[in-house]
Amino acid sequence: MIRQETARRGNAERQTLETTIRARVHIDGTGEAQVHTTVPFLDHMLTALAKHSRIDISIEATGDTDIDDHHTTEDTALTLGRAIRSALGDRTGIARFGSAYAPLDEALARVVVDISGRPYTVYRADGIEPYAGRFQTYLAGHFFRSLAQEAGLALHVELLYASDPHHALEAMFKSLALALRQAVARDGTGVPSTKGALD
Repeated sequence: MIRQETARRGNAERQTLETTIRARVHIDGTGEAQVHTTVPFLDHMLTALAKHSRIDISIEATGDTDIDDHHTTEDTALTLGRAIRSALGDRTGIARFGSAYAPLDEALARVVVDISGRPYTVYRADGIEPYAGRFQTYLAGHFFRSLAQEAGLALHVELLYASDPHHALEAMFKSLALALRQAVARDGTGVPSTKGALD
């Protein structure tokens, strides 16, 4: 279920036999995060995403983390993406494109985003160790792809280099945040497409 609100706020819910997720976003927020997914590392990444994008993010999630963190991570991204898409509506007046680099100590990441309405993901992050704490690092790719699918993003995420897996993932999430911050900014120029629509 998706519900669009005024003032660029959006809600979305997802319930399956594996997870129950509720997400709320305020695009014109201050970067507040109220995130409880039962996956501590994912909470950390979503808090960084909110802080640096300045999008207020509220997520409540439960899932089958007794098996692993896969379903909760993926479904959280799907639900967050739907909430973002709902909040942006027809995307009139947004900058649409954003790009950013973010370092974290020895790690450097780059993200380029187009809020085009046409989902596509390129994810390049070779050589990351398989775990950051208990979190399986391959799940970052699932998160980015699922977010792009539901938010309607063309999303390119690249880890340029890193040795610490925690730093690697955090640099990518912070790059995404900074790129989104640019792309959702209001520029008042109508629909940012020569077609007159973003689909």
